[in-house]
Amino acid sequence: MNHTTSAAAPQRTAAPAPGAGLSGFHRRSVLAVLVCWLLVVFDGYDLIVYGTVQGSLISDTGWGLTKATAGTIGSMAFIGMMIGAVFAGRMSDSWGRRRTIIGCAVVFSIFTILCAFAPNAPVFGGLRLLAGIGLGGLVPSANALVAELVPEKWRSTIATLMMSGVPIGGSIAALVGIPLIPAFGWPVMFLVAVIALLVVIPLGIRYLPETLAPGHAGTSHGNAAKEAVGFGSLLRAPYLGISLLFAVGTLVTLFAWYGLGTWLPNLMQLAGYNLGSALTFALALNLGAVAGSVLTAWAGTRFGPIPTAIAAAAAAAVGLLVLVTGPPVAVVYLMLVLAGVGTHGTQCLIIAAVASHYPAHLRGTALGWALGVGRIGAVAAPQAGGLLLAAGLGVNSNFLAFAGAAAAAAVLIAAVGIKIKKSTAVGVSNV
Repeated sequence: MNHTTSAAAPQRTAAPAPGAGLSGFHRRSVLAVLVCWLLVVFDGYDLIVYGTVQGSLISDTGWGLTKATAGTIGSMAFIGMMIGAVFAGRMSDSWGRRRTIIGCAVVFSIFTILCAFAPNAPVFGGLRLLAGIGLGGLVPSANALVAELVPEKWRSTIATLMMSGVPIGGSIAALVGIPLIPAFGWPVMFLVAVIALLVVIPLGIRYLPETLAPGHAGTSHGNAAKEAVGFGSLLRAPYLGISLLFAVGTLVTLFAWYGLGTWLPNLMQLAGYNLGSALTFALALNLGAVAGSVLTAWAGTRFGPIPTAIAAAAAAAVGLLVLVTGPPVAVVYLMLVLAGVGTHGTQCLIIAAVASHYPAHLRGTALGWALGVGRIGAVAAPQAGGLLLAAGLGVNSNFLAFAGAAAAAAVLIAAVGIKIKKSTAVGVSNV
């Protein structure tokens, strides 16, 4: 697989040589990658935190929420993420990675904190939507920056490990929710974002470099390059087919991952477990996703991101199907770990593949496109889960829906692999 095109070379050399040194990593690059990872941890926390408080919002607020309307509110953050991913990826290519990352982090931190003070469901949903814009914009921008800070041979591995921050953040949400929600109520879960605002964002201001100067496209390559930057470039030859496959593959993967992240605690409560046990199941899912980030980083380097993603998606589908059979508790935990490994691992590998298959001047846009379209799946999943439950189809209907999405991801990623092989065979080396 060809990971870098000749068009990317001028963009890389124009950056401030962040990869210098015997090991290939400059000290400041390591610090910048660490800051990006910490921001992704808070991104993951903010995404999963709604699932930990959903039961409390339904039963304790007096807002009149039902399972269906709770699913609608769960979708609001993902609608914002869809908007943020599309526009922030494009902005990071035009305005610069650093300012886009910091801006997105400030947005999601402030509006997450405000969720703790929401007086009713519509205001809460609106704040989640606004926080989602920052959440959605952070990941493509941070991944585009990190891809330019590390040597090419480490790009796929680091991109995959970067995304371990999402389930780690989700694990933190589940862990702190077990003691904090009964003791202090659901609002305290959103106040954790104060740490991001007061600690991590200042670190970003201090340590994040700028790898692409604002307006670089027009100044580096003239009008032709200016025309080549943007979504139009992704939707015509030679990128059209691969861009569509990446986007739809991301959509079904995020449907499975965020559907589980949003509904799992509530599903397990409906299955008869108490809140503490339900949150422990969510912790198992997220710890599996953390393990998946590490395992798929290794396997993606060893076997390639596309074959590894196919295997990961298939494993998630199998794990979720086993849950439908009503297995013993120990098997439930094991299958949730496997589902976490597979769903999040697949997402990580798709991001790594996208970051590697586009030139530098399109990388942020391509990541934003895949994640932006993919967020349609994240938007649909909470709503679909709520509607399935409201229709009386039971807990297993959710697991079947998410298993089907994981299986579809395996098929679509296989199509990506076929497309790449065909493109290589006819000499199109940049897709």
